[in-house]
Amino acid sequence: MTNEHKLQSTIGLPQAIALYIGAVLGSGILIVPGLAAEMAGPASLLAWGFMTLLILPMALSMGLLSAKFPNAGGVSHFVSLAFSPRAGSYIGWFFLMSVPIGAPVAALTGAGYMTAAMGWGEGSRMGLAAAMLAVGLIINWIGMKVAGRIQIAVVIAIVAVLIFAIVSALPQMKSVHFTPFAPHGWLPVGQATAILFWCFIGWEAVSHLSEEFTNPQRAAVKGVTVAAVIVGLLYFLTALATVGTQSYLAGGSDASLVWVISRAIGPWGAVIAGLTGIFICTATIIAYVGAASRVAYALSRQGHTFRWMGLLSRRFHTPIGGIMFLSLCFVVIMSLYGSGTVSLTNLIQFPNATFILTYLGGCAAGIKLLRGNRWGVAISWVSFISTAVVFPFVGWAMLYPCLITFALWIAGRIWHKRSLPTPPVITEQEKATALR
Repeated sequence: MTNEHKLQSTIGLPQAIALYIGAVLGSGILIVPGLAAEMAGPASLLAWGFMTLLILPMALSMGLLSAKFPNAGGVSHFVSLAFSPRAGSYIGWFFLMSVPIGAPVAALTGAGYMTAAMGWGEGSRMGLAAAMLAVGLIINWIGMKVAGRIQIAVVIAIVAVLIFAIVSALPQMKSVHFTPFAPHGWLPVGQATAILFWCFIGWEAVSHLSEEFTNPQRAAVKGVTVAAVIVGLLYFLTALATVGTQSYLAGGSDASLVWVISRAIGPWGAVIAGLTGIFICTATIIAYVGAASRVAYALSRQGHTFRWMGLLSRRFHTPIGGIMFLSLCFVVIMSLYGSGTVSLTNLIQFPNATFILTYLGGCAAGIKLLRGNRWGVAISWVSFISTAVVFPFVGWAMLYPCLITFALWIAGRIWHKRSLPTPPVITEQEKATALR
């Protein structure tokens, strides 16, 4: 394959760290610390502590696989190697069909944070959300080298604001705010843990960019480790500040960060918090658009979807076919939301099941593919079990992957009759290499 038909290796360690942080440190940090504290009181910190410890094995399971098998297919490729190309294609489609909904949700969440802070209306929210999605698409079209640099700047800004908020909260924290420690009993701590789990999924997204790492071993393993430590600390300290100041009671569970910053610097705090919401959600959009467009490229390369979805930009060598597919999906989803056909609450629930199934597939592949690495197998088991425990909580959203599976089965029957090119079969030598 010539360089014109290949993705370019342009992602170094700093860009990889920024992309990992951007994929995981999403809109959850704006609202979940307050929601968890409202549910379980100060005892919610136990849930945060547990998830902060669990974050490293969850991250490393994806990082080790990305280092050993760098491929634009990411989790889909891992599952193909471990089980079968068909299983891998299903996992790829699960992820691919999560992002067309998940990215608009992130955009509307970030835009909503800003419009609420400024007192703007729904039209402004729609406009800001559309602009955020456009930024994610354009940056990924230009290339991951540029995207990585922009992501570094965005992540630095996010971290700076969060550290400022945490430091500003210190004078307002009082020991009395930590009592009673479990005002609603211990059951809500478990329920809060299930909610917190959504804040720590995202490591699988960057695996789809691993083919473009300049040094996969260094960028994937070291990058994911550094990012996991930073994300874990930021989440826990933000939750500690939320509980210690009781901002979830004073400012509302969904605006606790605004309250903390506003107390420190006055009315401008709302503006800074609003901008932080936009930065955080834009960083997530950049990472997930990059991942999904690479999945589309990989699926097309393997013969599991339309050829046009595998087109690369001649100028930037980026997956323009996948970016066009996502653009069309974003227009549809935003139109449905704008017309009132679906609400943000409805949209949020759809991609949960497919994201978790993607992660479950990657962890299961890790158990099989990392056999030569005892720690790799152990952390894959930990990640798989913890993810499996949470999956039943998605409820009716399980229907979404079922519909995708049915649609793929129908499409497969039609494509087979039209004699589309047969997907490349993974050879025994490749399987043996994968299992070594």
